[in-house]
Amino acid sequence: MSNDSNRLVSLDVFRGLTIAGMVLVNNPGTWAHIYWPLEHAEWNGWTPTDLIFPFFLFIVGVAIPLAFGKRIERGDARRSLFIKVAYRSAIIFLLGEFLAGFPYFHLSTIRIPGVLQRIAVCYFFAGIIYLTTRPRTTAIISLALLVTYFVVMKHVHWNGYYVGDLSKEGSLASIIDRKVFGPHIWKQGIVYDPEGLLSTMGALATTLLGILTGNLIRAKDKTPIEKVAYMFIAGIVCMIIGWSWNPWFPINKSLWTSSYVFFTAGLALQFLALCYWLIDIKGYKAWTKPFVIFGVNAIVLFVGTGVMARLMSMSSGFMGKFSSLLHITKPDGSPQALQPFIYNHLFASWLSDNNASLAFAISFILLWLFLMWLLFRKNVIIKI
Repeated sequence: MSNDSNRLVSLDVFRGLTIAGMVLVNNPGTWAHIYWPLEHAEWNGWTPTDLIFPFFLFIVGVAIPLAFGKRIERGDARRSLFIKVAYRSAIIFLLGEFLAGFPYFHLSTIRIPGVLQRIAVCYFFAGIIYLTTRPRTTAIISLALLVTYFVVMKHVHWNGYYVGDLSKEGSLASIIDRKVFGPHIWKQGIVYDPEGLLSTMGALATTLLGILTGNLIRAKDKTPIEKVAYMFIAGIVCMIIGWSWNPWFPINKSLWTSSYVFFTAGLALQFLALCYWLIDIKGYKAWTKPFVIFGVNAIVLFVGTGVMARLMSMSSGFMGKFSSLLHITKPDGSPQALQPFIYNHLFASWLSDNNASLAFAISFILLWLFLMWLLFRKNVIIKI
């Protein structure tokens, strides 16, 4: 679990920025007061928040050739690499189910899809594709996924709904999620799940585009500057394709539409190119430490913050007893959850609503930066 001196720093920084963004948008002081860039688009369209998850999946894809490329070149058995992909995917999926159920674990309604679950599924299939195909085939598969997804979503009919319905309730992806998962879908969505079954086709394509980028970064026949140029140009092309596809298949994070895949991959390519040029080529690394700290233990950070947020929102059970011991109570004397108590007394008492909510989220990130720094200073990377 020691640090790897050969890690691509720019990728760790990109991953760290992305996971910090996840923590920021998932932990406001109150959901009633959020600045609009920190909210998801209602349905079609996008906000900065809608870039976070595709960026992370893109990074997952980029990391696959960097992790397995040298092992393949030195002749490691493919079977051992397949096992590693399957094992890691299973662990990430189970962590996702743990978070979905924590702390009550009501198995009759526990959500089956989720963020970590989607990462696990995409990592598994992308890893298998990388280990069994050439880059050209990977590109063909990613394009085939996006075209097939478009055709299915726009032209497959389901009884009671019109062909091409892309609404929350009527889209084929939403219908399939309700039929397959029943009560085990996202409770806030009710009629759809943003990490559902059919939309995983688009998410997998995002990961495969990351693999193609990772192959470019590993290419020995191109200079670093050439790699940056290729990423910038490819990013522009992807964004143009995404915007051009938007009128027929709108950019939509919850459906993970094909236009959304191209648009977000284009932005990810350009941002990674910028990080690669600034950090790995020009050597501007002084500002990167906090994001490297987050990036090298990203899954641990996501799970840890999720567990803490849930515990801090509890006012019953052992957390209720803990609150009572600290005299954290409501006016009627009953235990109060730790999170609203801290928010109301330390932030909302003197800041405006949106600023208080944002300040709480930033403080939460800073707390976890300190906790993750404790691991980092010991060169501990928890490899899942």
